[in-house]
Amino acid sequence: MTVPAAAAESPVELIARLAQAGRAAQRVLASLDTAIKAAALRAAAASLRGAERDVLAANARDMMAGAAAGLSAALLDRLRLDSARVEAIAEALEQIAALPDPVGQVIDQSVRPNGLALSRVRVPIGVIGIIYESRPNVTADAAALCLASGNAVLLRGGSEAVHSNRAIHKALSAGLVSAGVPADAVQLVPTQDRAAVGAMLAASGQIDLIVPRGGKSLVARVQADARVPVLAHLDGICHTYVHSAADPAKAAAIALNAKLRRTGVCGSMETLLLDAQFPLAQAVVAGLLNAGCELRGDARARALNPRILPASANDWDTEYLDAVLSVAVVDGLEEALSHIARHSSGHTDAIVSEDVAVCERFLTQVDSAIVMANASSQFADGGEFGLGAEIGIATGRLHARGPVALEGLTTYKWLVRGSGQIRP
Repeated sequence: MTVPAAAAESPVELIARLAQAGRAAQRVLASLDTAIKAAALRAAAASLRGAERDVLAANARDMMAGAAAGLSAALLDRLRLDSARVEAIAEALEQIAALPDPVGQVIDQSVRPNGLALSRVRVPIGVIGIIYESRPNVTADAAALCLASGNAVLLRGGSEAVHSNRAIHKALSAGLVSAGVPADAVQLVPTQDRAAVGAMLAASGQIDLIVPRGGKSLVARVQADARVPVLAHLDGICHTYVHSAADPAKAAAIALNAKLRRTGVCGSMETLLLDAQFPLAQAVVAGLLNAGCELRGDARARALNPRILPASANDWDTEYLDAVLSVAVVDGLEEALSHIARHSSGHTDAIVSEDVAVCERFLTQVDSAIVMANASSQFADGGEFGLGAEIGIATGRLHARGPVALEGLTTYKWLVRGSGQIRP
């Protein structure tokens, strides 16, 4: 019996083949106008709604396997789909379809003294690889954001959501193809072999950008092993500094929301810095403790409330993703800035103060992807920034920072228009 070619492929050969097909499809995507891409995303949303029964049946298989494997309640909740969640995924596709198209936007333009007309124009990045865990909605969000920005995408989801991802991808692909988009524009890697991830990370020249979405171990591996540019953040060690001139009511409400609204998101506050001159620090601390948050503090913080546990040296560099918070008392803005510079992961840091000059200095001097004044760090989200869905939050200093949506999935090229100029 002849073995099919696909079955004999190594992971490296498989990824190379998929990337080559994606590259060809991306050239078609790059020529599609905004209306066609938007119509394709709406068709994908309709197809997903029509496939709801199949998607939920596939998700039920994943949920049973996850429970048997001992996944935590939090991970099972991330994995679970129901009718409302499928509808939310479809609505997200339609919302992305309605966003402004960044492709072709003119960033700036000028005319040189010799008459050359220069302009910088946004263009797609090319072929993007998304490596993700748990959340099956990422299959749709990533596909839609990449397609809307003119990029082909290779999706490699986690094994815990394998059946859900395949069902969602099948529905999306049917809708996109019906609207004239090449099937290879959105491909799901058809194996859960971990070697396929390694092949994606090594596919320099075939994949143009890798975006990891998942836990710390996944992101750390991607950042350590990739030979392809990576857009990611490793930790969300986010700070809120309550300045001496903070409004007490705002400080208490912001601290409570920043930590406890959702403890498992990357924008959750992990360290609270209280100015030694802030008069109502005890009330802020008591509000968190009474809401069920465990506090770990330095000596001065522990003096505020006997329920605060001692903090270890590691606590200041820990992303808890739980109802646990480290607390320190600092002597003014300079000490707060110094603490944040030492321990922040560069994700999101915030100040609470009624002193406008202090707020502006904080906004200027804190070098994080997102810096806030008088607002909860839980707003660190592409949807809240008006970007629609996000591909992730980037904490690096190159290309894109903060929530990455359509614009962050583009680069640019220079267009030069002359009238016969030659260089002397």
